[in-house]
Amino acid sequence: MKKFLPFFLLLLVAVPSVAQNKKALKAENESLKAELAALQAKLDSLRQERKEVPVQETIQTQPSSEDSGYSAELSDSLIDVWYKMHLSSDFVGSNEYDMDAVHFTSNVSDEELMRRLSAMNAYITIPFNETVKNYMILYSEKMPRHMQQMMGRSIYYFPIFEEKLAKYGVPLELKYMSIIESNLNPVAESKAGAMGIWQFMYRTGKLYGLKINSFMDERLDVEKSADAAARYLRDAYNVFGDWNLAISAYNCGSGNVNKAIKRAGGKMDFWSIYPYLPHETRGYVPAFIGAMYAFHYAREYGLKPADVGMPAKVDTFEIRRNLHFKQINEVVGVPLETVKMLNPQYTHDIIPGKDGTCILTLPYSWTGPFIGANQDSLYLHRAPELLNAQILKNIEESGGETRIAYKVKEGDYLGRIAQKNHCTVAQLKKWNHLRSDRLRIGQILYIYR
Repeated sequence: MKKFLPFFLLLLVAVPSVAQNKKALKAENESLKAELAALQAKLDSLRQERKEVPVQETIQTQPSSEDSGYSAELSDSLIDVWYKMHLSSDFVGSNEYDMDAVHFTSNVSDEELMRRLSAMNAYITIPFNETVKNYMILYSEKMPRHMQQMMGRSIYYFPIFEEKLAKYGVPLELKYMSIIESNLNPVAESKAGAMGIWQFMYRTGKLYGLKINSFMDERLDVEKSADAAARYLRDAYNVFGDWNLAISAYNCGSGNVNKAIKRAGGKMDFWSIYPYLPHETRGYVPAFIGAMYAFHYAREYGLKPADVGMPAKVDTFEIRRNLHFKQINEVVGVPLETVKMLNPQYTHDIIPGKDGTCILTLPYSWTGPFIGANQDSLYLHRAPELLNAQILKNIEESGGETRIAYKVKEGDYLGRIAQKNHCTVAQLKKWNHLRSDRLRIGQILYIYR
């Protein structure tokens, strides 16, 4: 976990010196300049995207003088902006605090916190102690903006997870694990190489039937990874007979849980083996309880789901021929980032339908236009350029590269990003269809390893 730097209280004089005032004003000025630059970059980007829209798409999406300016297409374009700026951002959460050292206080009494936990009637055993209390306060009081974003995303993702968990007889409460795992980010990647909302490692993903090849990585497929996670948790429960131990095993592996049980003298409950678990796993179950508590009592803390722009409804289509995201974008009109957002498992923006039926997910508002599009025109559009034999061969020979999403930070430029990720500037520009070297803070770049 990240730790706060120590705060040094400098009690020198009652009134700040002139030098201190100048320093503070200079810092504030620099901060305002940075914010202004970020806003200007975002505005320039939106203007550039507007310029790049094909003529025929502009005609289709331009609202008439009679309507209020709203259209399904406009809504989807706003989704794109939100996705670039927010979905791939890291949910700092507990990483901002040293949870082993910090002790939070709350206006809510311990007695009330205990009563609320008991009233949740969770299928999983939920004890109350100082560690759990810390995480309850963390998620419900210390990071409201981030929690409201999670709540907004959960409206889209949680129904999918509940369906999969119920299918295998797993408690529906375990859907909250996805918040601890990835912050509900479908393209999340850990330093260890775990991928997707449910953070599967390569070997575990393959073991649970997730396809990982040159064209797709089903660890990034929201439905299939949720199905695999539910099966993993069911299997872990069958081994340990305790949901808290099953949750721990999901985080650190059954081997580490077994070692902790042996060191605890054979005791089979989470709090008995707590001191013997890997450091990162000790906070996992308490964090899970904290997130679940915050969702249950969101109203009491004034937490409301943020309007994160996820589509209210989606539709799926079976694709049996190779299809590029750009073909969908340019023929049907669906914004490119919308297609990427809902279909992150296709790591090269190509749906390999020729090798077997694949699923394409689109916002429901685009169902009609997709069905109404001339299929020959759709699949033949720029096919010699986007889907030629050499491109497909190069992807196949790549051996199943992993795609990561990199968020541009202040001070970044293409050369620095390329050096960090062991690639070239030319590759970065090609992968992300960049026409210039200009970047904006918060922009998402896709990098293939």
